[in-house]
Amino acid sequence: MAFTATLTTEAGTATIKLTGEIDASTAAQFHDKLDEAVASAVQRLVLQAEELTYLASAGLRVLVFARQKLGENVSIVITGAADPVARTIRMAGLDRSIEMTVA
Repeated sequence: MAFTATLTTEAGTATIKLTGEIDASTAAQFHDKLDEAVASAVQRLVLQAEELTYLASAGLRVLVFARQKLGENVSIVITGAADPVARTIRMAGLDRSIEMTVA
């Protein structure tokens, strides 16, 4: 499945809908979309991951970038991550600084 990332912003919240796979070949697209979200000075970032089927270490690095760029005062929420994606995030320990919720 091809990777897509769609950004919308409203009332201080940036929402990025993710579909497909984030690996070494698509992580740059994810990074670019996060850069756009960071530039809009949001108070909350929501990553809709219901249709994300795979997250490689390259994608984890982009999540770490987001955490560092947004700082601790901006909440980052990942919604609806499938078990393999959620497991990857937990194994990396990112669930301690990024909230994960069921869609």
